[in-house]
Amino acid sequence: MWSFNSKINIHIKEEKMKVKHKISCAFLMLTVVTAAFMSFGSVTAFAAETEEIVTAPNAYATPWALVPPLVAIILALITKEVYSSLFIGILVGALLNCNFNIETSVVHIFKGGIISVLSDPSNVGILVFLVILGTMVSLMNHAGGSAAFGRWAGTHIKTRVGAQLATIVLGVLIFIDDYFNCLTVGSVMRPVTDKHKVSRAKLAYLIDATAAPVCIIAPISSWAAAVSGFVEGEDGLSVFVRAIPYNFYAILTIVMMVGLVLLKCEYGPMAKHEKNAINGDLFTTGKSPYDDIQEDEKNVPDGKVKDLLIPIISLIVCCVIGMIYTGGFFEGTDFITAFSNSDASVGLSIGSFLGLVITIIMYMFRRVLSFRKCMECIPEGFKAMVPAIMILTFAWTLKSMTDGLGADVYVASLVEASANSLVNFLPAIIFLVGCFLAFATGTSWGTFGILIPIVVEAFSKTNPELMIIAISACMAGAVCGDHCSPISDTTIMASAGAQCDHVNHVSTQLPYAIVAAAVSFVTYIVAGFAQTAFVALPVGIVIMLAVLIGIKKLSHN
Repeated sequence: MWSFNSKINIHIKEEKMKVKHKISCAFLMLTVVTAAFMSFGSVTAFAAETEEIVTAPNAYATPWALVPPLVAIILALITKEVYSSLFIGILVGALLNCNFNIETSVVHIFKGGIISVLSDPSNVGILVFLVILGTMVSLMNHAGGSAAFGRWAGTHIKTRVGAQLATIVLGVLIFIDDYFNCLTVGSVMRPVTDKHKVSRAKLAYLIDATAAPVCIIAPISSWAAAVSGFVEGEDGLSVFVRAIPYNFYAILTIVMMVGLVLLKCEYGPMAKHEKNAINGDLFTTGKSPYDDIQEDEKNVPDGKVKDLLIPIISLIVCCVIGMIYTGGFFEGTDFITAFSNSDASVGLSIGSFLGLVITIIMYMFRRVLSFRKCMECIPEGFKAMVPAIMILTFAWTLKSMTDGLGADVYVASLVEASANSLVNFLPAIIFLVGCFLAFATGTSWGTFGILIPIVVEAFSKTNPELMIIAISACMAGAVCGDHCSPISDTTIMASAGAQCDHVNHVSTQLPYAIVAAAVSFVTYIVAGFAQTAFVALPVGIVIMLAVLIGIKKLSHN
């Protein structure tokens, strides 16, 4: 009887939570729409004639341009439900783009949004890469490679600290591309961290913190190529290398990760997740969106470590070859230039496909899996990546809505207006602007494209050293905002790599990223006056370690 009543009470509580969820969504949506109606004055929502083509929305290049992503982010954090939150943000963006004409807004959601982003070749390339990696993970699971690696790691990695440090080291070693980093590190380290009872939220944080932050300080990476392309009139790669010591957020994030692991310091929602993981609950907040896949992983035959290592090594080598191929390496271009000019989307798609073919041939040759079984892994791999694909599609659509509202133009005007004042504080200010813009739009590369040309134009002829610091502040702010944002593709990939609930990952990572951002902000103030990394960087590292030690002492009181 007690059990039956408990189930009824739990059911009632769940229903109440659902009602609260719906009310909060409706209330926030109503507030935004009402405010917008009042701001614009004339409402065209119920206009009978919709033939007039609006060239630019009334909200273009105004603070309203940042409302759609903020609505999606706030709703996701409040309701813990990412799909509906992103869609409501898209809806708000469509209404603002179409000046609240209902008919054209609905058309814009699909024609100018979802269909448009899914027709973009670079986006499709990333989706192909995702599906192929999902297929390879499924192949390695069925071949027993993941289980074998877990058994091997169990005899060599004895502690939770060792498991987390191994994850960090592997993340640092795979510096070529953040997408590739997230999914590869996740597939390799999940069995190890699960064995040592590391929460999936902590694994997702370690993956995310060794993805973009490592790529942005690696001269040979898709990120270095992107940044180099935005520095017009300068040697892009040389500027990128000179900016590395000033990329305080990336460097301090790595310091923070290692410090958290060695000090065994956890705080915020992550502390609860880690405590529950030690007691056997790796997820804390209930069922993972990947539970069905995990059930499949339990029933695998005995395999060997090489059944995981050979596919992963093949994947890495083939992806590098694919990227330099798109950059013209096999047509006579040198390696560095080819990497800088590479098309990461196409290169990763080609490379991952070649890696998949090698893996299938190897498994068939060794008679580990039959051809039929290998083909069955393809839809399984697609199924594994459906949550990530859905969130990515919605995030890209939301970004297209924000682009249409001129968010980049609005932020660029703010930066230009402040370029001639508070010169020594400008790196710190640019860092904050980059954080906010990347957080709101979910794109770090887009933030590079907006801010870096402005910085180059403002400082290239007057103060070259401050230009380097400011460019690094652009990159650091973009990575920080991207790291925090629930609509960032890298954040989504980290959730997929760890097979962790996306909102859990965002809510547990946010307090860690904010601390790293605060220390980085102070360090950029120091750098603005000292204008040398030899002074600013050691100050930042000391402050970071002091903050971690202080947090650890407070958490034990």
